Amino acid sequence: MFRFFNAFFNDLGIDLGTANTAIFVRGKGVILFEPSIVAINKETKKVLNVGAEAKKMLGKTPANIVAMKPMKDGVIADFDACESMLRKFIEKVRSSKHKFIIPPKMIIAVPSGITNVERRAVKETALKAGARMVRLVEEPMASAIGVGLPVAEPCGSFILDIGGGTTEMAIISLGGIVITKSLRIAGNEMDEAISDYMKKKYNLLIGEKTSEDIKINIGSAYPLEEELTLEVHGRDLVEGLPRMIKIHSEEIREALKDTLISIVEAVRDILEETPPELSSDLVENGLVIAGGGALLRNIDKLISQETKLPVVIAEQPMFAVVHGTGKMLEEDKYFKEFSQE
Repeated sequence: MFRFFNAFFNDLGIDLGTANTAIFVRGKGVILFEPSIVAINKETKKVLNVGAEAKKMLGKTPANIVAMKPMKDGVIADFDACESMLRKFIEKVRSSKHKFIIPPKMIIAVPSGITNVERRAVKETALKAGARMVRLVEEPMASAIGVGLPVAEPCGSFILDIGGGTTEMAIISLGGIVITKSLRIAGNEMDEAISDYMKKKYNLLIGEKTSEDIKINIGSAYPLEEELTLEVHGRDLVEGLPRMIKIHSEEIREALKDTLISIVEAVRDILEETPPELSSDLVENGLVIAGGGALLRNIDKLISQETKLPVVIAEQPMFAVVHGTGKMLEEDKYFKEFSQE
């Protein structure tokens, strides 16, 4: 009987990220992973596209259409747009056989550093988008659960989650967060740093998507065994004409230097505040990196060099948080202990 009712609940675990939104459906796994972008007709207020289709429109829309990111630095920047985006995503994950006869329960991951007002905004947006109940979980805890760290054990675990809008880090032991830090410096700042570098060095104006492509294709945090090159197209700021240049991975590493230094310094700050007994655990257990930023080449080598700790990149790092919310849906011990009103 319980399984019968579960088919109609289709409860959801959601990583509502600045760059991407991922949705876990209980009993089915991760069903949706799309960019947190919505395209809206400014005159009619009608939502034209969300997710991947809206991302294709970034920087290419006519005057009456805006393609935007309703999330900024891990929190909601545009409530109406975020509600519309979330509602559309929920419609996408609905089963063709089992509609949400009863509205779904949602567990949503939020940055550890957000205010009570921002937490209420997330809950209200989810309720308006069709949830019957909303529980929140801090992103570093969800990420640690998602990558399989022993969060309930009497030992120290260090999770570093580098997302699009925030970098979340925490020392976790005995089911609680001992020390946490939330930086509003992450993947988006890396993209901006690349864009600024291209302006200053080459007088070349590039778009947001091009900056991200450069980071993905040749970005690195530490010297590579074989350095990479990439052809980049943009607009010459002097002549105003289209232009192509070839750039090297060493240059992009230099462009990312300040952003990475900020993340490394925050990691060091947490380590300096960690109680001695937990510090000894970290020497053995090391640090796990999750989030999209974990995919930056050699970031594990940089963090390991600067902290003297063993560093591991999580499996499927971009899904760490949403997998954590999924475990909380499917295992009562996680739901009762770690979700918050």
